[in-house]
Amino acid sequence: MSLIIYGCSALLATDLWDNLWDWRASAMVEINKLSPLTVSRLKTKGMYHDGGGLYLRVKPNGGKFWVLRYTLHGKAREMGLGAFPTASLSNARTKATEWKKLLAEGKDPISARAKGKAKDKKTEDNEKTFKDCAEAYIDAHKSGWRNSKHAQQWSNTLEAYVYPFFGSVPVQDIDVALVMNVLEQKKADFGKGKTLWTARAETASRLRGRIELILDWAAARGYRTGENPARWRGHLENLLPHKAKVRRVVHQPALPYEKIGDFSASLKEQDGMAAKVLWFTILTACRTSEAIGATWQEIDLDRKLWVIPETRIKAGREQRVPLSDAAIKLLRNIRGKEKVSPTAWIFAGRKRGRPLSNMAMLVLLKRMKRSDITVHGFRSSFRDWAAEQTNFPREVAEAALAHAVDDKVEAAYRRGDLFEKRRQLMDAWARYCAIPSLQITHKGVVIPVRLKKI
Repeated sequence: MSLIIYGCSALLATDLWDNLWDWRASAMVEINKLSPLTVSRLKTKGMYHDGGGLYLRVKPNGGKFWVLRYTLHGKAREMGLGAFPTASLSNARTKATEWKKLLAEGKDPISARAKGKAKDKKTEDNEKTFKDCAEAYIDAHKSGWRNSKHAQQWSNTLEAYVYPFFGSVPVQDIDVALVMNVLEQKKADFGKGKTLWTARAETASRLRGRIELILDWAAARGYRTGENPARWRGHLENLLPHKAKVRRVVHQPALPYEKIGDFSASLKEQDGMAAKVLWFTILTACRTSEAIGATWQEIDLDRKLWVIPETRIKAGREQRVPLSDAAIKLLRNIRGKEKVSPTAWIFAGRKRGRPLSNMAMLVLLKRMKRSDITVHGFRSSFRDWAAEQTNFPREVAEAALAHAVDDKVEAAYRRGDLFEKRRQLMDAWARYCAIPSLQITHKGVVIPVRLKKI
C-alpha cells in the first residue's frame, strides 16, 4: 500500500515539475512578445504589448516610445521609459525589470525616479562653481545694462582679481575668508604693503559689490544657503576701512579757466572733425562719449536744444542740454544745406556709418602739443569758472554737468532740471570761451563788464 502511495506521489511530483517548466516557457513567450525587427517595422498608431506591462506606443507621426504600465494601490499608472531607437528593446526590458523590482517592494517607480532626479539635481547644484554662477549672472543681466561694455568690464575684473582665488570653488563654499583674500590681495604694482582695497579702493569696492550680487543670485537659484559673506553693511564694514578713507582722488589734468579763450582761438585754427567735436564738447561741458555719440535726431536747432537719451547718460536719465549760439552755429556749419538722416552721426568718423573715435580728441590735443591737459579736464575748467566767476547756484552748475544729486532727500524733492537757469549759464560760458586771456586779469585791473559775476 505504501509503495502505491509513494508511486502515486512520485508520479504527481513529476507531473507538477513538467507543468512548471511548461508554465515558465509559456511565461517567457508571453513576456517577450516583440522582436527588434518587429519594433523597427511597426508604423501603425497603437499600443503594442511586449509582456509584463511593457508597451511600445506608436504615435500617428511614427514616433515610438516605451511605457511601463502597472497598478499600485488599486490605481493604474503609466511610466515612460524612453524613445525608440535611443532606447532599444533590450534596454526597455532591462529598465522595466528594474522598476518592477521596486514595485514588488511596494514602492512607486514614478515617485522613486522623481526623487532620484531631484537628488541628482541637488548634487549638481552643489557642484556649481563661483565662475559658473558669475557667468550665468552676467548672461542673465547684460540685456538690461545700458552700456554694452558693462558685461565685459564685469568679466575682466572677475577674471583678473576673483577667479584666481575661488573661481573653481563650489559657490556654496564661498566664505568670508575667501572674500577677504580677494579684497586684501597684494601685487607688485599696488605698491609696497598695499592691498587691492587700499591701493585701488574704487575698483575693490565695485568688485565686492559684484561678488555680493552674484552670491545673492546663487542663493535665489538655490545653489547656496546662509549669509552673504560679501555683504558690506553690518559685516565687511567691520573688517575694512570705508573706501572714502583710502581712495586716492586722481584729478584729470585740466586747463585753467583763465586760459580757455586762448585755447579756443588755437582750436578754431585746427581742421577736421576732431576739432569740431572738441569745441562742441567744451561749449556744452559734456562727456566725450556723449558728444561723439550724438545724432541729428537728438538736436533741435530751432529750440537750441540737445536731448541726450538715458541710455547714453552716465546718471541713467534723460538730459536736456541748452545749446548756446556758438554751439548752434557750429552744428549748422557741420550740417550745411543738405538734408541729413536723423539717425546719422553728427561727428562722423572716416569709416562709413561709424562715429568719430573716442581717441580722436586726445590725438588732436597731442598734435596741438597740449599733452598737459585732457578732454575730460574741460569739465573741471567749466566747473571752476562757474564757481569763481559767476553767482549761479551750485546746483545749477552740477545740473549742467549732469551730476547725480548725492543727497537722497534733496533728490526726492527735486522735480525740475533747472533748464532755463542752465541756458543762461551755458550762454555765459560760451561768451567767456571767446575772450582772450589778455583781457582777463585780477587784483586791481578792471575786468571787462561782460565778465562781471553773473
